[in-house]
Amino acid sequence: MIKTILIATDFSLESLDVLKKVLKNKTEQNDENQYHILFVSGYDMGDSIRDLLFTTKSTIFGKIRSQEFCDAYSIINNKYPNLINKITCDIFTGSFQRTFNSYIETAAIDEAYFSSVKSKNLSKGQFDLTPYLKKCKNINAIEVLTQTPEFVPEKGRLAEVFL
Repeated sequence: MIKTILIATDFSLESLDVLKKVLKNKTEQNDENQYHILFVSGYDMGDSIRDLLFTTKSTIFGKIRSQEFCDAYSIINNKYPNLINKITCDIFTGSFQRTFNSYIETAAIDEAYFSSVKSKNLSKGQFDLTPYLKKCKNINAIEVLTQTPEFVPEKGRLAEVFL
């Protein structure tokens, strides 16, 4: 059976810790399901008509998602091939709770996870989805305890995925 997991992210390498912990937990539980992982970040499109007409998801991802993030989730995908069906990135551009609830329902989200650490890596236009997840009545969002060590020799690098 294929289920969909939403992970609130800022598209930084640190946000992949949530995915690693969730998949590790599912492996320990001998979970037989496969999962479609959906990384979602909030993004404010602004009010400019030009921006609304000519901005696409790919241009937004070019601004907020690094190549290291894509490489890192590919590594995680290769590590858990029995659990991961596919990994997709998306943005939520709404500003109301009912819009977010509709997004959750439309995407058929089965589980949602967010980090316990507040993101410091939000770029211009991005916003945190955690308040929307906490208020969403359609799904039980689970907070994943993540800790960032003070000193990591490869901080901000792809090697951080292997820690």
